[in-house]
Amino acid sequence: MNVPLTPLRCLDRAADLFSSKTGVICGETTLSYGDFAERCFRLAGGLVREGIATGDRVAFLSFNTHKLLEGYYGVVQAHAVVMPINVRLSPLEITTILNHSAAKMVCFEVDFAPLVEAIRPQCPAVVRWVSLDGPLPCADFTYAEMLSAAGPLPLDVFAYDENSMAELFYTSGNTGTPKAVMLSHRNLFLHALSVAGVVTDSGNAVDLHTIPLFHANGWGRPQVSTMLGLTQVMVRRFEPNLVFGLIQTHRATDMCLVPTMANMLLNAPDLDQFDLSSLRRIMLGGAASSPDQIRRMEDAFHCEVMAGYGLTETSPVLTCGLRKSTVEHATPEQRHRRQAMAGWSLPGVKVIVADLYDNPVPRDSQAIGEVLAQGDNVMLGYYKEPAATEAVLHDNWFHTGDMATWDEEGYIQIVDRKKEIIISGGENISSLEVEKAIFSHTDVYECAVVAAPDKQWGEVPAAFVVLKPEHTLSGSELLAFLGERLGKFKLPRVIEFSSEPLPKTGTGKVRKMVLRERHWAGKDTRVQG
Repeated sequence: MNVPLTPLRCLDRAADLFSSKTGVICGETTLSYGDFAERCFRLAGGLVREGIATGDRVAFLSFNTHKLLEGYYGVVQAHAVVMPINVRLSPLEITTILNHSAAKMVCFEVDFAPLVEAIRPQCPAVVRWVSLDGPLPCADFTYAEMLSAAGPLPLDVFAYDENSMAELFYTSGNTGTPKAVMLSHRNLFLHALSVAGVVTDSGNAVDLHTIPLFHANGWGRPQVSTMLGLTQVMVRRFEPNLVFGLIQTHRATDMCLVPTMANMLLNAPDLDQFDLSSLRRIMLGGAASSPDQIRRMEDAFHCEVMAGYGLTETSPVLTCGLRKSTVEHATPEQRHRRQAMAGWSLPGVKVIVADLYDNPVPRDSQAIGEVLAQGDNVMLGYYKEPAATEAVLHDNWFHTGDMATWDEEGYIQIVDRKKEIIISGGENISSLEVEKAIFSHTDVYECAVVAAPDKQWGEVPAAFVVLKPEHTLSGSELLAFLGERLGKFKLPRVIEFSSEPLPKTGTGKVRKMVLRERHWAGKDTRVQG
């Protein structure tokens, strides 16, 4: 028997086996898995009633809430495509995404009502604007009204094409243009099975959704947590004391963090004022970690802490620093070093470090190559971009663009990136995208953007700017200009104006490595995800 592989089977399992168990906790709202599934089914029915058809994109502008989590199932059950949008993007970027995707519906929280009022006239493809909260002038109706007006849509998993698109996520690429990653039903279900292989003692696990669900490290969790019947606690906004309080109140056992979040928790003055003894495992990903950070986290939270690696294009997890039965550590320092690495591949995933001809480099922790991946969790491709898809998906490998070493046990150590991507606080920032925005200022002659080290964020954008002759522009004026075009987290934290041309190669390309070294000289520039 061939049963379609779809994330809806995760919800179906939870409703069948854990109907009475607490499934989702969101502020003052607590839903059993039976109640949660019913709401998802009603959402699906409401979407169909509103004319959402097969393949239509339904966007969400929301922080972590149970309604956004319901979208991961209800939208897909309606045969549509769920599209959570990074709420940190600028109005122009969000408008571009909505128009590129031709989203038919946008569900938004009241926090984004002013944004919706501003961009609605510029998004002609969107026919329904839905308030996730109460009635709003800029909304056609509310989420609650949509759910109550329609009956639940029966779930028939055999009605779905496992190779059709279920989710669409926009991510920065090395061209500077946001790319839309298409993930299929099959991708998501098999990714959930893969991650389930490293979940321990799921019977009493409580999963804290600390990372935004519009972020790669966030939306990688909902399917597996639902399938295994874990209690899921929504963290609407990340604040250390709020996180500590949720851990203490709900006896949370698991959470995922980007390293900047980990640092915020470690440096919170009230860390020792809460009972955090329920924690069993913390996963770090999205940016570089370090053995010292692993050690400090384990000392502070008295639980297992490890790093992992993946991309939006891989649903996202490929590897993690899980302890391996064939590896013995003579000292705690050796163990911390291993757990800070990108780690070894999850079940269902094959990862190699390869040379220019896709041949594996020696497993000696010295030879550097590109990380290539195979797996059922690798994306369908980039939406509307066949050339970009072909550039990374060919010869039966996904070419990540990340450079690494590996050892005889298959542990991957990311050392650099091919792509001109700056990873700041777990967010991917395209240097070319920032450069394009800077270049659009009429006073700018040339510019380059590189990564500069930062204690809080790991990396931040640093801009080198050359002005046109006899033109003047201050850093604050440039930032004000960029603030209308880029999300705040993409803005350069360092701006250096120069009267001299930027250093270039013989072919006229800016020598970015020369500029980068001005900030990184003497630093250990190795990074990992």
